[in-house]
Amino acid sequence: MTVYFTSDTHFGHGGARGRFRRPFESTAAMDEAMEANWNATVAPGDEVWHLGDFALHMKPDAMAALLGRLNGTKHLVAGNNDGPATLALPGWASVQHYAELSLDGTDLVLCHYAFRTWNGMHRKALNLHGHSHGQLKPQPRQVDVGVDVWNFRPVTLADLTAQRMRRKPADPAVAPFKPAP
Repeated sequence: MTVYFTSDTHFGHGGARGRFRRPFESTAAMDEAMEANWNATVAPGDEVWHLGDFALHMKPDAMAALLGRLNGTKHLVAGNNDGPATLALPGWASVQHYAELSLDGTDLVLCHYAFRTWNGMHRKALNLHGHSHGQLKPQPRQVDVGVDVWNFRPVTLADLTAQRMRRKPADPAVAPFKPAP
């Protein structure tokens, strides 16, 4: 089983295309591409932590059908655009506003929002977040897992670690790494 992280899919949200400069001709094309990317990346037995803003402007039955088509056991760390209908979807294995977990010897603090400080930050814990759509200069040991940063697909801790290693420690202004499609 592989563990993946993602955020800010904004399925069904036409405004996301313009606001976040997403390269899709339509909302339907955006949703189809993200669903295909998810399922090409995540196997049915894998686990995905979605750090908020799953879908907007979709009816609950359409959200439930979409969530059911996405591979993996899915956990939601709620974002500002996840309303009661999203939180109540039967496809979530868990729903919370904050989570801490340890993966491959690395402590992780998960929230939709980036933190200035977080539990364990001085003991090398990583803060994984979304919300900023790649527009926020990260603190050390902080990574935006949003789809706008990661070519519209979930990523592993190894992907995140490789991205952090590509940055020069003396140059915090280096743009986030975007893997080739």
